[in-house]
Amino acid sequence: MSLRSSLTASALLTALLFSATAATAQVRITEVAPWSSGNSAVEADWFELTNFGSSAVDITGWRVDDSSASFGASLALNGVTSIGAGQSVIFIESTGAANDLFRSNWFGSASYAGVVIGNYNGSGIGLSTSGDAVNIYNASGVLQANVSFGASDASSPFQTFDNSAGLNNVTLSPLSVVGTNGAYLTASGFEIGSPSLVPEPETYAMLLAGLGLLGSIARRRRNNGSLAA
Repeated sequence: MSLRSSLTASALLTALLFSATAATAQVRITEVAPWSSGNSAVEADWFELTNFGSSAVDITGWRVDDSSASFGASLALNGVTSIGAGQSVIFIESTGAANDLFRSNWFGSASYAGVVIGNYNGSGIGLSTSGDAVNIYNASGVLQANVSFGASDASSPFQTFDNSAGLNNVTLSPLSVVGTNGAYLTASGFEIGSPSLVPEPETYAMLLAGLGLLGSIARRRRNNGSLAA
């Protein structure tokens, strides 16, 4: 195996590994229910965060604001300190009193343990049904994720805004549809959504496949070099 071939394979592997490392902090807002405070048994708005990266993200000290997009006016995200790779978590505008009701409403049991729920509460934030935004900041005030949305669903069954694709800095328009991206109709028949059920992104799967392929190429080149020597 030539020195140039060795360096080329090493450079490609390093670049791909760097891309994987850079992807570890890809936390995105993947679902929003701005109508939930007035049109749901939960009586509290909520949104979902998903980690599209390849390792856990520490969200200690992270905060949320609406369309005012002000870190100074933002509220603390409580109850969740880390989001694992590929994991989705829910944040409800509540002190925690709505958490059991949320589980009962969406999963049929207040003791359902398959979803991680955090909370935010305080004055100055309220997701408007006529249009608003969700802005997520880290503890240093750096914007990590943002989505905006127009008027929400005005009639039952109420549909959440679906961003399973993990798009960032966009205006959401797709609404959750039963059977798409894990969305379903609640037992009450009043709501459609997919809390804590975001599919693995295709790009993440491709990245892992790429790492495996590149590793295989590097091994084959090393073996060929050994045989040639």
